[in-house]
This record gives sequence, structure tokens and C-alpha cells, in this order.
Amino acid sequence: MRTHRFLGALVTACALACASSSLVACGGAGDAHTANIKPDNMPEGQEWTGVYFNPVFGYLHMIQNDNNIVGKWKRTDSSAWGEMSGVATGNVVHFTWKEHKYGLVGPAAEAKGKGYFVFKMNSDKIGELDGEYGLGDDETGGQWHNVKQVGKKPDLNSIQGDMQGTAPPATKDSWQ
Repeated sequence: MRTHRFLGALVTACALACASSSLVACGGAGDAHTANIKPDNMPEGQEWTGVYFNPVFGYLHMIQNDNNIVGKWKRTDSSAWGEMSGVATGNVVHFTWKEHKYGLVGPAAEAKGKGYFVFKMNSDKIGELDGEYGLGDDETGGQWHNVKQVGKKPDLNSIQGDMQGTAPPATKDSWQ
């Protein structure tokens, strides 16, 4: 009987510990982590609109309309695609993002959070985005660095919300 109560108390304690730690990880308990970034002027002659590259997140297509920024990306391993939107102030944009995993359904199929980018010029005079992304209400946590692709025009429609574009199209010859 004593062992049964001990195991019951242990299971309850573990369940409470797990529940509280998952709330902290999701920003449910405590304050959300936000970036303390001070905007500066956008570098002369530069704009947010463009295509940026990151070795993990692939090509990020971004379009600016006034101070509003929207973007989409597809991971280089074709495992997921994402979308973001935010408001730019000078060379800083704070955004919300959502990433969808191909082939999954349910809660595990989607992740979302917040983030920020700081636009700057590198030593080769090419635009870069330095920033972070966080899960849930957090704006910080993971590094996200992108290099602007010179001469490449953004095309939000090139990022598909399903498996289209990840395999060559079937032809009559491929069925035989």
C-alpha cells in the first residue's frame, strides 16, 4: 500500500513538473523573450523587398508595401515551408511566423512564433538580414541569418503550400 501511494505521488509530481516546464517553454508562464533592438535608418538605396538565402531555411522571398513586410520560404531539405509578416521601422522588422511541415497533420504539422531582422550591409556591400526567431510569444531563441541575392526577384507564389513543386511532374512516358 505504501509503495502504491509513493508511485502515485511520484507520477503526479512528474506530471506537474512536465506540465509546468512545457508552459515555460511555450511562454505560458513568465514573460516572453523579446529583442531589445533599436532601429536605425535603412542603408541608402536599400529596401526589404528581395530574395534572401539561409543554408537551412532556403530562399526567403520578401515583399515590402509601405512599412508592411510579408515573406515566404521553403527549407532547403524540402521538409517544410513558412510564411511571415511584420512591420518595419527603419532597418528593423518585427514579425510573426508560421511554418508548415510537409506530409504531417495535426498539432505537430505546424510551428509558430515571433522574430526580428536587422537589415545591414556586409563588407561586399550586399544586404544581409541578421535576426532571431522564437517559439510562441518568444521573439528570440534561434539565429536566422540571410544574405540578399543580387538580381533575384521575389515570387511569393513560388512557395507552395503543399507538395507541389517537390517532385518532377508525371508524364505519360513515366507511367509505362
